[in-house]
Amino acid sequence: MAYPWLYSEYTITYDSTCSICQYLLRSSLGFICVARQDTKRRMAMKAAWYTRKGNPKDVLQVGELPDPTPGPGELLVRVRASGVNPSDTKNRGGPSPMAYALVIPHQDGAGEVIGAGSPDLEHRIGQRVWFYEAQLGRPHGSAAEYVVLPAHQVQPLPDHVKFEEGACLGVPAMTAHRSVFADGSVTDQVVLVTGGAGAVGRYAIQFAKLGGARVIATVSRDAQARSAKAAGADLVLNRKTDDLVAGIRNFTGQARGVDRVIDVAFGANLDLVMQVLNPRGVIATYASDEKPEPAIPFWSLIMLDATIRFVLVYVMDRAAHQAAAEAINTALEGKQLTHEIAQTYRLDEIPDMHRAQESGATIGKLILQV
Repeated sequence: MAYPWLYSEYTITYDSTCSICQYLLRSSLGFICVARQDTKRRMAMKAAWYTRKGNPKDVLQVGELPDPTPGPGELLVRVRASGVNPSDTKNRGGPSPMAYALVIPHQDGAGEVIGAGSPDLEHRIGQRVWFYEAQLGRPHGSAAEYVVLPAHQVQPLPDHVKFEEGACLGVPAMTAHRSVFADGSVTDQVVLVTGGAGAVGRYAIQFAKLGGARVIATVSRDAQARSAKAAGADLVLNRKTDDLVAGIRNFTGQARGVDRVIDVAFGANLDLVMQVLNPRGVIATYASDEKPEPAIPFWSLIMLDATIRFVLVYVMDRAAHQAAAEAINTALEGKQLTHEIAQTYRLDEIPDMHRAQESGATIGKLILQV
């Protein structure tokens, strides 16, 4: 006999041969005989995974896998929403060899802490949280009902923030924070954000505005312009139809005028940047897909005493991660961050989600509801 109302993830078994069980039930003093109880936690979770690389429809599987168990210093999180990033789809479909025999994808997500691997972490059980880099250095990410992470990668999620919004954070928001602030304050500076409607770009606009900067964003279509404007950009330019150099110079009132560039396409945008970057300006770049091996105009850059900062969230040090997490948490508490979600998917729709991410056609984050 099972009593599922006691705790949904445990099965409590009544032994009809046990006199203590019979007494407890007859007397209405309780439901469990401690000498004979069977508290077997359901040991299989729903998850998505792949065991070889390739197209999402060909390699992504959905089924049941054993539940993870937290070790010392780790937390067990019940995943409610999982976010996909370009790095997730590149890892699944790219040419590099499999790091593990079986991979559960996705780095970011949100949910509730339901277990702790150390007594000093038990106070966190029950917390609503967002988390980052779930699959960094380990095979199992957030595209599953449960995930285990180091406790420092699990951050509190305010009650007013939806799980789907919490799953937007992680890699994009931390990359944006690092790109904006790694080289100091942006107060009263002009910040150019290329790809202002992208996941990183949209948060970069918001962090730069929170830091006291004026922000110019570039986009490639009208819907992206609306997104960048909603994020707080002071000027939005269409890179396909506008004269970017003239637009930036008109905005700044200077021949150059840009102090900081947050750049999504380093090689492709280098010519533009060299025409508008101020002396001692900073280019913080986190991608260069179109021109992965760009030529660097050394003498032009050295004459500007310019800084090029390459930002990869996965190799940022602990201090940079912590600074980003604290800034994100402060902004969340103050209701100062907005999030754009393009579409949500069920777990069994994860191949469609990955294909949509790879298309580059969506505006906003793609979220898996687990």
